[in-house]
Amino acid sequence: MIRILIADDHAVVRAGFRELLGQRAGLQVVGEAETGDDALALVATTPAEVLLLDVSMPGPPFLDVLRHVRATVPQLKVLVLTMHPEDQFAVRALKSGAAGYLTKSRTPEELLEAVTRVARGGRYIPRAIAERLADALSGDVGTLMHEHLSNREMEVLLLLGAGNTVTEAAKVLRRSVKTVSTFRGRLLHKMGFSNNADIVQYVMRHHLLKPESM
Repeated sequence: MIRILIADDHAVVRAGFRELLGQRAGLQVVGEAETGDDALALVATTPAEVLLLDVSMPGPPFLDVLRHVRATVPQLKVLVLTMHPEDQFAVRALKSGAAGYLTKSRTPEELLEAVTRVARGGRYIPRAIAERLADALSGDVGTLMHEHLSNREMEVLLLLGAGNTVTEAAKVLRRSVKTVSTFRGRLLHKMGFSNNADIVQYVMRHHLLKPESM
């Protein structure tokens, strides 16, 4: 039996995953979480083989959650699910220890295949993402400016790109305003931007936000 944990802040999405996974013999959902903090508590108390981890949840940034899970429950395989374009966080997630990465626009059959594969010790990486990962590992990161940002700078970019102030971004990331301002300054320098308006325009132009964030 493959035991599965679901971490997603939308009840409807969790219900859909639970119903879909329950239809496949040998799969069982044994726990759910709706925030990053809930997910960390859940994996610490509920034995499972696979964690379905959404990119966008309240609480700690998902990369922090992912790294903590990999450090404290290394046997738990993490399959990252997202509404974002595939290339936005995929390489970062896989380099941080995710066993697979899948957008929610994929078919139910692909989700079932991904869960089964990672539970058996394999990896589930779409071909396009595998190519980008190979480029990243070889040092050829690509030409898009945001690909040169650190994980934290990327998180700040997305929050500011969604119209949040530095203070609001600091609250979401659970960091001081001074720290977030520092990351903002770094990303502005790296990308050659002057202000938040440049960030918003870039994020919109490259479709880096999921629809509900826009």
